[in-house]
Amino acid sequence: MSLIADTASLAAFCQRLQGVPYITVDTEFVREKTYWPQLCLVQVAGPNEAWAIDPLAPDMDLTPLYDLMADRSILKVFHAARQDVEIFHHQAGAIPAPLFDTQVAAMVCGFGDSVSYETLAAQLAHVKIDKSLRFTDWALRPLSDRQLHYALSDVTHLRLAYEKLRKRLDRDGRSDWLGEEMAVLTDPKTYCVEPGESWRRLKPRSSSPRFLMVLKELAAWREREAQERDLPRQRVLRDEALMEIAAHAPTTVEELSRTRGLSKGLAEGRQGTALLEAVAQALATPESAWPEPAERNDLPRGLGPVVDLLKVMLKLKCDQHDVAQKLVASSADIEAIAADDNAEVAALHGWRRTIFGEDALRLKHGRIGVALAKDGKSLRLIPLE
Repeated sequence: MSLIADTASLAAFCQRLQGVPYITVDTEFVREKTYWPQLCLVQVAGPNEAWAIDPLAPDMDLTPLYDLMADRSILKVFHAARQDVEIFHHQAGAIPAPLFDTQVAAMVCGFGDSVSYETLAAQLAHVKIDKSLRFTDWALRPLSDRQLHYALSDVTHLRLAYEKLRKRLDRDGRSDWLGEEMAVLTDPKTYCVEPGESWRRLKPRSSSPRFLMVLKELAAWREREAQERDLPRQRVLRDEALMEIAAHAPTTVEELSRTRGLSKGLAEGRQGTALLEAVAQALATPESAWPEPAERNDLPRGLGPVVDLLKVMLKLKCDQHDVAQKLVASSADIEAIAADDNAEVAALHGWRRTIFGEDALRLKHGRIGVALAKDGKSLRLIPLE
């Protein structure tokens, strides 16, 4: 079994990896019953060996692993890195860096939007990944040989996928295209949930500033409670109950207990007291500090066809440059460009402007057009001036 289950073996493995140019990394975790993900397994592969590391083994100290993740001379390669990085940030207080995300790189190299690891392994490493254990409970011990083989396949084939993607990026001069996305993944702010901002995750029924102020305080209380008790938000209090309380803004236990979906015991207990305190805190906040309703970005009349045409342009240009549309511009970006030549969107800056933004503006102002090619199966741009 390729499993490291003691600190000494982990330290020796990490020592052997000193000086390698890169490692591939993946994690297995569960979080259905917790707020924070529970790390159950870490898979790491160097050029010549791959091991699964058991964080749940008795007396296991992951410090050698965390030190390896912090070594800036070694590139850490993940696929769809965000959740894995969140775990390291929470447990070690640091983000693995430098970082390379093969999912993002694949989007730059024309593999489509949010390409799966199975697809990448099949197309670049020419192997078929068995995903039958995708939903296994990684917290259960002992782990079987089959489970370990499955887990290690997520880093062993990733080596070849990374090397081929790296060559494509260098060949096409697109290595810098990853910079913006990697900066987001390595920014600690990406993984910090501020309780005072957690209300923005919800979809409130009302845009009343008073309602939003109460909702903000209630959501902040729930977020802190979930973090402290390590419980999913919905286990602390469901979204529906949260918004119901915000709508009625109860000031007494009796009023709170009338909330649909809220038990009388909860209303009369510690949590009920905390909820009423949150409501009181919200209502005591000066109106000048109440949240403003989100601005509705309704598209000006007549711009619908322009948006549709720009979306055609986006598909055309992304097909030409072999890059995923999702990486270049979102639907919101397209609408912003249709309404404003100087919209603050990524599609009008850097390499995105070069391959799409400039021609999008030219199309918008009638300087170029889109026509069906002579083969009747593709589109082409034609000058109109």
